Order: sequence, then structure tokens, then C-alpha cells
Amino acid sequence: MKITQFRVLYRLLMAVCAALALSAPTLAQSGATQSNSSSQPKNAAPSAAGAVSTLDQILDRYVEASGGRDALKKLTTRDSKGTIDIPAMNMSGTVEIRDKAPNKTLATVTIGGNSFLQGYDGKVAWSSDPQNGLRELTDGELEETQRDADFYRPLDLKTLYKKITVVGAEKIGDRDTYLVEGTIEGSSDPEKMYFDAQTGLLIRIVGPRHTPDGISQVQIDLSDYRDVDGAKVPFSIQQSIGEMSYTISFTEIHHNAEMDDAQFAKPAEK
Repeated sequence: MKITQFRVLYRLLMAVCAALALSAPTLAQSGATQSNSSSQPKNAAPSAAGAVSTLDQILDRYVEASGGRDALKKLTTRDSKGTIDIPAMNMSGTVEIRDKAPNKTLATVTIGGNSFLQGYDGKVAWSSDPQNGLRELTDGELEETQRDADFYRPLDLKTLYKKITVVGAEKIGDRDTYLVEGTIEGSSDPEKMYFDAQTGLLIRIVGPRHTPDGISQVQIDLSDYRDVDGAKVPFSIQQSIGEMSYTISFTEIHHNAEMDDAQFAKPAEK
């Protein structure tokens, strides 16, 4: 495998972790302040039927569409297993992502006999792959991982972003969506989140992601939502970075299995 392929696969792993954190329907109590939301027209979007939805209405509906607050808060861990297919490389492999509340995560992608890992134990973020070896994530990569690792991230969106607003209504294929933008501290490039106007579910995310090679723009499309233990979870995730795209198809997702905190910690140097 060429070095450039290692770099591409590393970026893919970054996107894998981002997708699961962003789409995870497990939610916690929101700590948002009134200043982060608005019922004013400038922070609302018309639906296809002409009705106006505010930020609070869109996010509250997302919670309900995902299963409802009470059922979702009963979930404390998530183990997701599946496959990854990269058509441009004619390659496929396996994916496992383990998440534990409140903010621990471990993703493992195995392709062509090579394993790519990224973890966060609540304090230290790290990655390991054949090209870059084991390394600790710092600066933008660390901050991004901390946000993504929030097990209850969907309901915490208002506190994770410096600013979050409804931009308008847009079409994605044949779906009407509400576009919500979130901007983090120190960045002028917002993350775009598209919520299906009919189902209330999050179906697309577009935004910058940090990698060893710099910042890349990533598009994440979420589909095939299924009920798992009372929560709606996307079983298909298609992601694109530049001209490279791949698809993750989950075959099984389980909640509330026992997980040892030690598995999320950065491995010892060899």
C-alpha cells in the first residue's frame, strides 16, 4: 500500500469517528442558555408546507425522532460493527466503533491486513496506524475529538458550538431539509447539519475535519435509520473527502454492554 493511501485511510478514520459521534442518537440534558437559541424569523426556516421552524423546534424534533429523551438516556454504551467499502481503491474491510458515556470512544478500521485506530479516554486523544505509528492528538485534532466523543452530543449541540443558527431550507435529493450551522471558537468555517423536514432526523453533515495533512472538508450522509433498543440509529454512512468516498454499512449495533475504561486509553509505547 502506498503512503498516499495510508494518508487517505487515516483521513477516512477521522471521518468515521466524526460520523458516529455526530449521528449517535443517545442524548443528555441540555445546558443551553437562552442566548443560544432564538424564535425570531432570522433563526427559523420555512418548511415545504410554508410553516416556520425555529432552532429549538428542529432540535427538539430530532430528539423525539431519535426515540425520545427518556428512552435514549437509558443507553450508556454503544458497540457498532460493520463493513467499509472504498470503490476508488477497490478495497473493503471491517469497522468497529465502541462508545461509552460520557465521552469515551474507540474506532478500529481494518483494511488489507492493516489496522487504523483512534481513541479518546476522556482526557487523552490518540491514533495509531501503520504509516504514522502511535501518536497523541493535540490542538485542533484534540478539540475536534473532544467534541465528537460526547456520547450525548446531539442534545448538547447548543453548548458545543460558539454559535448555532438555522440558515434556511434546502433540498437534498428529493428530501426537504432544514440547514443548521454551528461555528466553533476560533473558526470562521461552520459545520452544516441538514435535518429531514419530514422525519426530523439528521441526514447530512458537511464541515472541516483536522487531519495530519491539514484541514479537509468532509461530507457525511446518514441513512437506513433503524430502531435499536428504542433509539433510531443510521446503519448506512457514506462519506466523502475531496474526490475520495466510501461507505460504512453496519451489520449490528448493541447498547449497554459492559466496557472497560482501559480499552479507550492510549496504548503503551512499544
